[in-house]
Amino acid sequence: MEQAKKPLQIDIVSDVVCPWCAIGYSQLAEALKQTNTPHEIHWHPFELNPNTPHEGRNYREHIMEKYGTTAEDVKENRARMTAAGAEAGFNFQFTDEFRTYNTFNAHQLLHWADQQGRMHDLKQALFVTHFVDNKNVADSTVLADVAADIGLDRVEALAVIADQRFANVIREAVQHSKQQGVQSVPSVIFNGRHLVSGAQGVENYKNILKQLADMPE
Repeated sequence: MEQAKKPLQIDIVSDVVCPWCAIGYSQLAEALKQTNTPHEIHWHPFELNPNTPHEGRNYREHIMEKYGTTAEDVKENRARMTAAGAEAGFNFQFTDEFRTYNTFNAHQLLHWADQQGRMHDLKQALFVTHFVDNKNVADSTVLADVAADIGLDRVEALAVIADQRFANVIREAVQHSKQQGVQSVPSVIFNGRHLVSGAQGVENYKNILKQLADMPE
């Protein structure tokens, strides 16, 4: 009798305010579904812009300053992301007032949710909170509301953020990923040894999954 293969271990290094992370995961999820691949997903923190203030920054202005691009460049890039997201089933709601936020508190809350087996659910909810609802994912009240919406304890969520109990854990995790060669997100590591960077598209992810399935364990 043939022994069933182990579920594919998928480690995803990402940030809540990274649009390509939301797109890339949506593409990967569709590829996993289409290939019927047994899998386990583990999320890991990354801070795209650790110096972003609590109140956030206008996304257009932030991108223009960070990459030296024009407002027209940002507009075109936003259109590309919106189209790619829609194709993958994620509906961005960008506006001219759309802001990017600090995610250090969000990552601490995700770590807390992981201890209750709910990290994946919270991650998806935070993508929606940021990119669809355009809410401040640095704000403790917003974060606690999102946690409560998926069934976690709102009071405890507020306490996690207030006492910063997982601050060092997040700093160490981010540093570890950088030491492992992660320089941009999303970065997806399959079975602990195959690193794929960027949103690859459903077909490319399907090809990767098929190649991995054919490899000896």
